[in-house]
Amino acid sequence: MKIHRLDHVGINVEDLAAAKEFFLDLGLEMQGEMRLESELLDVVTRLKNAKTEMVMMRAPDGGATLELVTFIRPVDETGIQHPYPLANALGMRHICFAVEDIEAIVTKLKKKGVEFFSEIQYYENIYKLCYLRGPEGMIVELAEEMQ
Repeated sequence: MKIHRLDHVGINVEDLAAAKEFFLDLGLEMQGEMRLESELLDVVTRLKNAKTEMVMMRAPDGGATLELVTFIRPVDETGIQHPYPLANALGMRHICFAVEDIEAIVTKLKKKGVEFFSEIQYYENIYKLCYLRGPEGMIVELAEEMQ
């Protein structure tokens, strides 16, 4: 028994179109879109009468897929998660993308009004890094390996 690979990361969002646009701007590619509403979805999620829309995206070089999901029903009404958590909040906190030409990506996203935590930082001449605020408050890290 073994794990083969990380297949996908699922992120629930309210505004699926805006999240999709953000990740397309970042450079991910569409893998597919779908709507789900079935007994299987109800059983797997342990929700009653569930209905979702989702978008599957992937980096051009492949690897794990990003699954963006919006629940049409039932709507989350717990209010437990803060919509704009800080980097030290408990739970899944950020998603990191290995990128090429971080400066160009940062420039492009700044023109679109994306909020950055700081300018590009250098980690021991190994990586150029920066954190930014993605759709609905999620934290996205960009990391470019230095040659």
